[in-house]
Amino acid sequence: MMRSVHAKRRLASILIPILGVASSGIAVAAKPAVNKAEAASAQQSQQFVDGIAAVVNQRVITLQQVNVEARMAQQQLQRQKIPVPDFAVLQKQVLQRMITEEVERQEADRQGIKVSDAQTEQAVQTVASRNKISVAQLRQEIEKSGVSWETYIENLRKEVRMDMLRQRAVDSTIVISDAEVDAFLKAQGNQLPAATQDPRAQQPRQAAPVQQSGPQVLGLAQILVAVPEGASSSQVQELRKKAEAILARVRGGADFAGIAASSSDGPEALSGGELGLRPVNGWPDLFLQATENLKAGETSAIIQSGNGFHILKVLTRGQAAQGGNAAARAPVPGPAAVPQAQQQAQGPMMVTQTHARHILIKSSKVMSDEKAETRLKQLRQRIVNGEKFEDLAKRSSEDVTAPQGGDLGWLTPGETVPAFEQAMNALEPGQISEPIKSQFGWHLIQVLERRTKNMENEFKRMQARQILFQRRIEPAFEDWLSQLRSQAFIDNRLDPQSNRNRR
Repeated sequence: MMRSVHAKRRLASILIPILGVASSGIAVAAKPAVNKAEAASAQQSQQFVDGIAAVVNQRVITLQQVNVEARMAQQQLQRQKIPVPDFAVLQKQVLQRMITEEVERQEADRQGIKVSDAQTEQAVQTVASRNKISVAQLRQEIEKSGVSWETYIENLRKEVRMDMLRQRAVDSTIVISDAEVDAFLKAQGNQLPAATQDPRAQQPRQAAPVQQSGPQVLGLAQILVAVPEGASSSQVQELRKKAEAILARVRGGADFAGIAASSSDGPEALSGGELGLRPVNGWPDLFLQATENLKAGETSAIIQSGNGFHILKVLTRGQAAQGGNAAARAPVPGPAAVPQAQQQAQGPMMVTQTHARHILIKSSKVMSDEKAETRLKQLRQRIVNGEKFEDLAKRSSEDVTAPQGGDLGWLTPGETVPAFEQAMNALEPGQISEPIKSQFGWHLIQVLERRTKNMENEFKRMQARQILFQRRIEPAFEDWLSQLRSQAFIDNRLDPQSNRNRR
């Protein structure tokens, strides 16, 4: 399926690297000199592991790779004024991140996910536009930080690839029923929360100009003590005690970001545990409930999820400035995922919808991009020669719509991913596209008909669905990642204890 209610979910990890986001490879700096303590730690590690830091399935991560990443993480933490852990601790934290990235990379290879030059260029444009600068200015900022443009582009390509993997593997598993949408709207009095509406539609009518403000936003950081899948009750109790000890340190005055960098199992540990800034409705229910009575700077009690024990800190709570760049950093659906009519005042929303169907062929190691494209060209020719589109879709499509002959129903602008929508919009009713590629695979599209419809009620339902989806996507992603790791062979030689904790 290629609907993209959630298409912008992880752009926060792509955006704003020029502001110091500590994601692997993106915030790359010049190689620093190694002090004596680091050299001693590295030498000791080398002695024990013979240059191998970890084995992930059949792929080796070397100690040299870990040390390079650890020195970069050290510089990043210093720039963010976060207390830097001992180098040996930093090595272990960095290695855990590298192991996770390697597991994801291998899964992307298995599924045959590739990123084209055009997709990479589009990601660069997105980063620049959301930071309200040109691509040339973005390049200047990147190079000013000590990162070569070529390195930045390569790491951005990797980030886009991982985003495509997550969309394919996780997003499609989340289903929001009509009954859930009905219940949500009923609880809201059939009105969308302010965070999801266009602020211009909410301004009071008055003569005097007023300062515009954006939606309610919440910025959080976390320390995560992960609980491995299938952990025994004694393991869970041991890990809870670890979380309780960490919470006691935080409440005793220790620096939250510093403890996150040294002790958190979360992927954002080396960013001081920062999860980002989002509209309130963009956070999982569990996080909202745990922080609803907290002010900025306050820390939650321990909360437990399927992923482990969380300690949350409220970094920001309030309204985003209208026109500011906070929304650009928030990993929530962006304006492209909403009909154009949203940008108008409340009332009738006349939108042109398209009734379309498609055939999807997913690329993989077995089915390369070239084979998938050729296969769809052959199917297209058979349709042109008189075979029925729906019959071929039932037999050949790999989408969940195959039993319905590939019928997608009525599609609203912004409801599908950009590559699909652009190709669909170029077709007249009855026309069939050439094969086109999206992050989900290769598509053959046929437009059946178009109509113009008042989408006011549908828009409310779509926005409600977006909110419910956003609340579930993070827990679903963490569950998927935990399962992916549990299925892999991981031999962490710098931290053997973690092998037992995570397997």
